[in-house]
Amino acid sequence: MHTHRGIANVNCTRLYYEMAGVGHPLVLIHGNTLDIRMWDDQFEPFARQYQVIRYDMRGYGRSSLPTGEPYAPADDLMALLRHLGLTQAHILGLSRGGLVAIDFALTYPEATDTLIVVDSGLRGFPLEAFETFVSHVRSAGMTSGIAAARQHWLAGALFAPALEQPQVAARLTQMVTDYSGWHWLNNETLRLLEPPPIKQLDTMNVPTLVIVGERDLPDFHAVAGVMHQRIPKASKVVMPGVGHMANMEDPARFNEIVLGFLAVK
Repeated sequence: MHTHRGIANVNCTRLYYEMAGVGHPLVLIHGNTLDIRMWDDQFEPFARQYQVIRYDMRGYGRSSLPTGEPYAPADDLMALLRHLGLTQAHILGLSRGGLVAIDFALTYPEATDTLIVVDSGLRGFPLEAFETFVSHVRSAGMTSGIAAARQHWLAGALFAPALEQPQVAARLTQMVTDYSGWHWLNNETLRLLEPPPIKQLDTMNVPTLVIVGERDLPDFHAVAGVMHQRIPKASKVVMPGVGHMANMEDPARFNEIVLGFLAVK
């Protein structure tokens, strides 16, 4: 499989991306502290049917760090698509990538063919337990350094199911080890949607699939329930036996679910 790799100089930043396959575009958006490698089990299988684009968001992987100027990750993605000469795509995001995918679908509905959100947060929905955990990780980074923050992050309940699988654990640990830690030491200045996305869900007219791992944290199950209930064209799948990293923990089942959804859209 031929993979095109490049840097897009857009929105006063540099975004690293990879693209492969032919067909309708399908964008993969990674989670917090991770990068495009989390999609290794999806990139080639999906590229057999779609033109797949995976990219490192600003502040992650091989893309540039934020500069302190306000920005919107959804705008970065739209700028990347325009850089690639694309006007529409299926949008798939996991965790923080799900937040960005939802923002994108609300900001650019004409560019969003379908929306797939996996183990996602939702702006405006209070993830109380998870946000408390994140504040402890940030505190560890501020007081003891990035290595301590990484240790706290990996030791939390979020990744516990994924770490039970040695190969997944090795890949996940490597990505977190490579993560700069910028978001733990800096306050990210984002341009947020108003009203927040949770109050706009009923306006979304995009076919939507909500996926959540059976063993994911209660906060993320609650989010999945809200999205399934309020997005008019939403369906929901609970993946058995997996946690927050559903695509890495059971890639065969995950790929089957996603491709099955897209096949009828």
